Amino acid sequence: MVALIAMGLLSALFFSSTFVLNRLMSLEGGHWVWSASLRYVFMILFLMLVIRFFQGKKPLEELFQLFAKHWLFWMVAGSIGFGCFYALLCFSADYAPAWVIAATWQLTIIASLFVLMLFGRVFPKRIWVFSTIIVIGVGLINTSHITEFHFLVFAKGAFPVLIAAFCYPFGNQLVWESKHGHKHFPKIDSPLLDNAFNKVFLLSLGSLPFWLLLVAFTHPPAPTLGQVVNTAFVALLSGLVATTLFLLARHCAHTSSELAAVDATQSSEVVFALLAEMLFLGALFPNMQAWIGMALVFMGLGLFIYFQERR
Repeated sequence: MVALIAMGLLSALFFSSTFVLNRLMSLEGGHWVWSASLRYVFMILFLMLVIRFFQGKKPLEELFQLFAKHWLFWMVAGSIGFGCFYALLCFSADYAPAWVIAATWQLTIIASLFVLMLFGRVFPKRIWVFSTIIVIGVGLINTSHITEFHFLVFAKGAFPVLIAAFCYPFGNQLVWESKHGHKHFPKIDSPLLDNAFNKVFLLSLGSLPFWLLLVAFTHPPAPTLGQVVNTAFVALLSGLVATTLFLLARHCAHTSSELAAVDATQSSEVVFALLAEMLFLGALFPNMQAWIGMALVFMGLGLFIYFQERR
């Protein structure tokens, strides 16, 4: 359980780069469609290089064959877990300040529990208590420097992120259920899925039709050079490294409680994002409310570890 939490926290550290880099792209005026779609184009390119270098030519060919065999499943899982999730997250960046996006995104902790319940998974009721502590903590962090509140700005920025908070765990859970033989999904028991890089690659491939349709529907202006460079960094740090670590941690989880704990580690993104903003964007030093919030976040994670280890 400690190892799972550690992997989850490390993935959250790299995930937090998304908020910082998306903030930079928003200030530069880049269209949200390119911020979202180019990330996954770069991810596919990076992953092809990584898989080819570390696993060889044959496994890469087998991955394309596995995708072709279950193309509908990977398109559905990739479009929901990667496509809808990140498109909504980038869309919200044009209509809300960073604190709204970061605060609302933490609802993915609770959303993950509902997703697990939807798939018939059960876990101790105390999991809800631990998750609530974490949500309260991130709420305190993200409201610690608010001086004004505008409902329309909140609604435009928060609602898309609220939907994204359900899309991301739902898409990831589809892969987990398929690997473990859920009766309503195709059984994909390939040894290739034991490698987290391969999972991310298949999901990224599955999201491509979604991005093509989105670009065709919105007709965005051409991306700037700065936007292309920033999306490449997002793809490398958040899309490749962070997503792979997160999926690896979920793959190593064997119980619903462990899955919920891994998902809950993503709440620490707020802490890492705050530290990054202080270092690179000149954010103010956290006040007492923010420190209390961070203490609650890690207390919730600590409770996950403590009670799981006692089982």
